[in-house]
Amino acid sequence: MGTKKISILILGAILTITALGGCVSSKTTTATKNNTSVKKQVVKIGITGDDHNVWDKVKVTLAKENIDLQLVNFADYIRPNMALSDGDIDLNSFQHYAYLNKFKKDHKLQLTAIGETVFAPLGIYSKTLKSIKDIKDGAKLAIPNDATNEGRGLNLLQSAGLITLKTGAGNLPTLKDITKNPKNIKFIELVATQIPRSLEDVDVAIINSGVAIDAKFNPVKDSIFLEKASGDKTKPYINVIVTREKDKDNVLYKKVIKAYQTDEIKAFIKEFYKGAEIPVF
Repeated sequence: MGTKKISILILGAILTITALGGCVSSKTTTATKNNTSVKKQVVKIGITGDDHNVWDKVKVTLAKENIDLQLVNFADYIRPNMALSDGDIDLNSFQHYAYLNKFKKDHKLQLTAIGETVFAPLGIYSKTLKSIKDIKDGAKLAIPNDATNEGRGLNLLQSAGLITLKTGAGNLPTLKDITKNPKNIKFIELVATQIPRSLEDVDVAIINSGVAIDAKFNPVKDSIFLEKASGDKTKPYINVIVTREKDKDNVLYKKVIKAYQTDEIKAFIKEFYKGAEIPVF
């Protein structure tokens, strides 16, 4: 084979490899339909816990628009925001406004909410007690150790009449803001996702709705006291879909919001969760 022919073959191989390389993208996949190639746009969304029933339905809707929504599961409340900021995922959906605002301030992240989903009421749970009236002097109570959920939990305890907080403590009170604790409750601070497993070792526990559902609890039936939606006080605890600030107007991500905020999804949430999660769109 002549030198000229070899050169042409090598050049052709390089061009072929280059062309193939150009088809690979973190934002697109290629599927075949009716013997034709169909490019799908990929959106990676971070979630926590094992419950993704709603997102499975959203995936089906988006697939009809050639959008491949990929769920990326995280075991804690820290990594989903860090992964989003680093560009490892495109969106996340696991947190409320209060948590997002504090987290991005503490970590200096450029993140923003672009859509609202549900209000998930916080609850007080017990393996042994049937009512908060049964809580005895010196009871051990597990409470989330992150600032926003701990503050929310303390406000819940105040509304249940178990403690009194300092006037003006706001949405983020700490244990130091407790001015009255008539039952001498002993607080045990734990990572929110670990609290259900602590129920064997404590008398009562404050558990996020999503975490409770993952632990096979029904917040409406199994809690001994449940947070109520109450207008402006509810707003900080509405769950949101989040992206990077630079991507807040991304047309593709807006399609994800639109696919979530439908009458079909709203009806499913009401039927499936029966008050454990309340749609707000």
